[in-house]
Amino acid sequence: NDKITLNDIKKMNPERIVISPGPGKPEDAGLSIDVVKEFGESTPIFGICLGHQAITVAFGGKVDRANEIVHGKTSTITHIGSKIFSDIPETFEATRYHSLVAMEDSFPEELNVTAKTDNGLIMALEHKKYPVYGVQFHPESIVTEHGMDMVKNFLEV
Repeated sequence: NDKITLNDIKKMNPERIVISPGPGKPEDAGLSIDVVKEFGESTPIFGICLGHQAITVAFGGKVDRANEIVHGKTSTITHIGSKIFSDIPETFEATRYHSLVAMEDSFPEELNVTAKTDNGLIMALEHKKYPVYGVQFHPESIVTEHGMDMVKNFLEV
């Protein structure tokens, strides 16, 4: 995510953008935050884990250390509806690999929280106007229930 420039991405004229997981903080994730700012209004974006955190930061929110570091742990996630969760049961199990989370007390006004863990951690978001979606968990994990359905739902946005 830092081997190309924003101009390179513009030349590609992407139909959709996925901002992938990775180590570290969103501020250190190459172009991720800038990509959300540049393309989020018009190009569907799906942020996964670090990508979800980058979306939060791009719109002015804060990400901080979680009370518990989770690597390969499954959690029960409850969603309240979103295009990403179309036709997916309200509660499902998802695999988590992260030590940082989006903070509720600084969550951006223009984003909606669309899923949380049982203990209230933000696990998914969507922009109120733009086609921007993020999940803190890993839909690509074979252990995440309905993960490929979430990816399919994003591809249909």
